[in-house]
Amino acid sequence: MTALPEYQRLESTGLWRASPDGQRREVLVVFGDATLVISDTRTAAALAHWSLPAVIRLNPGKRPALFAPGAEAGEELEIEDATMIAAIGKVHRLIEARRPHPGRLRQIVLGAVLALLAAFALFWLPGALIRHTAAILPAPKRDDIGALVLGDLARLTGAPCSTPEGDAALARLSARVLGPVQAAILVLPTGLDSARVLPGGRIVLPRVMAESDAPPEVLAGHILTARLRADREDPTRALLDWAGLGTAFALLTTGEMSADAVHGYAETFLTQPFAPVPADPLIAAFRQAGVPSSPYAYALDQTGEATLDLIETDPFRSGPAAAPVLVDGDWVALQGICSGRP
Repeated sequence: MTALPEYQRLESTGLWRASPDGQRREVLVVFGDATLVISDTRTAAALAHWSLPAVIRLNPGKRPALFAPGAEAGEELEIEDATMIAAIGKVHRLIEARRPHPGRLRQIVLGAVLALLAAFALFWLPGALIRHTAAILPAPKRDDIGALVLGDLARLTGAPCSTPEGDAALARLSARVLGPVQAAILVLPTGLDSARVLPGGRIVLPRVMAESDAPPEVLAGHILTARLRADREDPTRALLDWAGLGTAFALLTTGEMSADAVHGYAETFLTQPFAPVPADPLIAAFRQAGVPSSPYAYALDQTGEATLDLIETDPFRSGPAAAPVLVDGDWVALQGICSGRP
């Protein structure tokens, strides 16, 4: 038997010398179970037994191969036979694979830690930095960013509609519906299909809502719904998600955002889908604002949306609201705010 089960018997000739200054002689090399047996080719007498694990190659990668029984040994064996060379090399690889490697576990652990840190930096850190930046921005800076977004929107929608009477009506509408946390309400002439909230809190309405024949309570419902949606999904965070980590980092470190950073966001802002607003907070918002919810609910019912909760919980179903959403003059002024615009 040999040290490798695929070889029943393996032998070759070689050139051996017993010392560095000794005469080389032809020998028979037999690959055994644990040793290389070096014998005289004429008499078959054993000249040396080399332990296979201790055998070293003196000229890796070169031919003929030169072997020694150890690092300090004076003996040397030269072998030309490719099969014998491969067998000795395989024994050494098997021994190396089975030998304990104290540093390997450390390398595996270090690699795993580095991979975890890379995943952390790639997947968690950008979102965390964007969330943190959006959370700590002061109100004036959010308002500045909202102005930039409004400027980008003007490329697609045109500038907000404005008349002195209509602007005054919008201000009174904001105070009536939104109360102490009122925000600027703007009407865009085209390109917008629903009430949306800009970073900083400005609410933009499509022209069709201002010119609708529906009562003002319907418009109030759209405003309340948009505000609730913005409370749940921060418009500033949505912008920073779109703008990317670099913009968020620059805003965090310098406190500034350029118009170039939001250029092109208008397309996303106008088309991004809405998450539904749960009924309970919407009902509470109508109650707090003192606005009847039934007109808004019936208007939504024309689109097939669920409205039963809004209708059934309307505190003003059987009586008038505490105060009208808009007096007739303001409602007429608001309906004409885009007059003269194409």
